[in-house]
Amino acid sequence: MNLRDLIADTIRTLWAHKLRTFLTMFGIAWGIISITLMVAATEGLRLGLKRNSETFGKDVMIFFSGRTSMQAGGMRAGRVIRFSDTDYLPVGEQSPSCRYVMPEIGNTVPLRTRYNSGDLLVTGSLPPFAEVRSIGVAEGRFYSDDDNEQAQRVAFIGSDSKTQLFAGRSAIGETIWLANIPYTIIGVMKAKDQNSNYDGQDVRKIYVPYNAMTRDFPNRPPSPPHSVDRLLVVPNSLAEHKDCEREVRAALALLHHYDPKDEEAAEVWDTIKGAQANALIMDGMEYFMGAVGIVTLFLGGLGVMNVMLVAVRERTREIGVRKALGATRRAILGQFFTESLIIVFLSGGVGMTIAYGFCAFVDLFPMPQIFAGMRPNWQSGVLSFVLLGIVAVLSAIYPAQRAASIDPIEALRFESGG
Repeated sequence: MNLRDLIADTIRTLWAHKLRTFLTMFGIAWGIISITLMVAATEGLRLGLKRNSETFGKDVMIFFSGRTSMQAGGMRAGRVIRFSDTDYLPVGEQSPSCRYVMPEIGNTVPLRTRYNSGDLLVTGSLPPFAEVRSIGVAEGRFYSDDDNEQAQRVAFIGSDSKTQLFAGRSAIGETIWLANIPYTIIGVMKAKDQNSNYDGQDVRKIYVPYNAMTRDFPNRPPSPPHSVDRLLVVPNSLAEHKDCEREVRAALALLHHYDPKDEEAAEVWDTIKGAQANALIMDGMEYFMGAVGIVTLFLGGLGVMNVMLVAVRERTREIGVRKALGATRRAILGQFFTESLIIVFLSGGVGMTIAYGFCAFVDLFPMPQIFAGMRPNWQSGVLSFVLLGIVAVLSAIYPAQRAASIDPIEALRFESGG
């Protein structure tokens, strides 16, 4: 029997027992659908959370000055720590594992333009702030190193700030008076959905060079002069995250005379740890859901095995006749083994088609902010294919061996006496 005849014979056999075949194939198809959809949904949630967290910042640690909780160098515990506006320079020099160590000052300032006025938060930092805090540019540009070194009075405004101050008008090149000090607008921020903040939404701020900020809008009492609100720190790589944090803590402790182990003296908002925790949760969900799909798939394989065993029993006379006419054990074994493979892979193909089609259908609809849609990947496809192969082989071996071991004389006697 050639492959074409074998396939035709298998299809006739399946069609003759439609309900049984459907239920058997459903188990396999549902297992593949489960694996694909669960992995796709988990991956979509993983990417959505990552994208959502990056609206705040990319791999950034924010160091806030706090209060000592340990005695150090003869100084009492409970002492208030204040970062100075020049701390970032020695801290950066003493932290080789850190890519950026940047100061940030934010103060609410009365402001006005030719069209409107208000009180908005003015933030000053170094030019890499835009990269670190995911500040996209919609028009113009962000301030540069030259702007900062020369303390130029230039401003980059948030998308909501632009709407409030200029409505639908162009803002580039316009003058904005910050506490009656004229600044020239050089850029407008791209709108973004921000999932968290420590001093307000970025789209409602005005951004100016750090040196201009410390000159024109320094911190006011009760904050001491020449102080900054926080330091933004980015490691060279995720592998150097811990080293970077440790180096910054040691440098700050040396500058402000407290124990570097005193974590309350410099509190840290670590977005990297948050991202790692989310990744760990997503991995656990993916493994659990994948395991459920695998179990379902193997249960479907048991159904295929049962169907093939019933088929062997129902076709006992056929097997006996073929053996009497010279069919070898290997030919019988190959026939039933191939039939099982056809059933499993046909079911799996249908399941994968439905799963990928459903993913594409779901992605046509708007997604919530923390969900990037259904994202089946090539790993899940390869996993499904490998598992299908394993299930096919395991479900085919025993029925095929049973068929090949039938004695032709006993087979003819069994059927004729039936």
